[in-house]
Amino acid sequence: MIDSHCHLDLLAQKKDLRVALESAKAAGLTRIMAPSINAESWQALQGLSEQYSGLFPIDTALGLHPYFLTAGSFDKTHSSPEENSQSVEERLRQLENATTNLHPSVKAVGETGIDGHITVPLALQQHVLYTHLKLADKVSLPVILHHRKSHHLLVEALKQTKYQGIGVVHAFSGSVEAAKGYIERGFYLGIGGTITYERAQKTRNTLEFLLEHHFDKLLLETDAPDMPMCGRQGEPNEPGYLTDVVNAMSECFTVSTQEIVSTTSANYLRLFNITS
Repeated sequence: MIDSHCHLDLLAQKKDLRVALESAKAAGLTRIMAPSINAESWQALQGLSEQYSGLFPIDTALGLHPYFLTAGSFDKTHSSPEENSQSVEERLRQLENATTNLHPSVKAVGETGIDGHITVPLALQQHVLYTHLKLADKVSLPVILHHRKSHHLLVEALKQTKYQGIGVVHAFSGSVEAAKGYIERGFYLGIGGTITYERAQKTRNTLEFLLEHHFDKLLLETDAPDMPMCGRQGEPNEPGYLTDVVNAMSECFTVSTQEIVSTTSANYLRLFNITS
């Protein structure tokens, strides 16, 4: 069982990380993808990948999250004063430099994307996303995409940059048509805690279609420490709770937990080109 999207550095600010990871391993987790939100984040994650290599592999990604692109949008718990004063262009140059000598844990570019609910200017989000896409193509790594009210803008970005690579749309909760649009472009879709809520009928309907027609394009994720599972509201999410997603999928649809775990794990390894 693989968690394809878990912010371990942020989780470490809320829980004892070793305890959380040992609990996740006991629950059946075998691997994690830890996407970054800024330069400080990707350096921290690479260190955690080394520190906890004895438990299971921790893959990382290099990216600048749209939430934290402007000085006014920075959360002090997520960034350093030094980075807060840097221009976006300086941080993009840092990102490009980081891809010239990749840490062994790096398997993707991201997290990047477009968020329609934040005050960061749309033009700035688009510029940074386009840069990530071009960089991912250049270094032949998949891209991890964030979305909120922005599917049409993400597709536009893929077209405008003539992106040739693949990637994953994390925390996907869109329509069947939106899902098909990404899949036609070679993208995978991350399925997380949203489906553990009965009220998420639209997402469950889309997932039913995907399990029948595109099971080979689905990944599991927690987005820990955010996006709490149903019944766990008010506490930080963690990778060991990925079993809640698996169980919800199995209970809602005629598919075994074993098949969900084995198929999504194989999908993950194929997407991120992991052979060992």
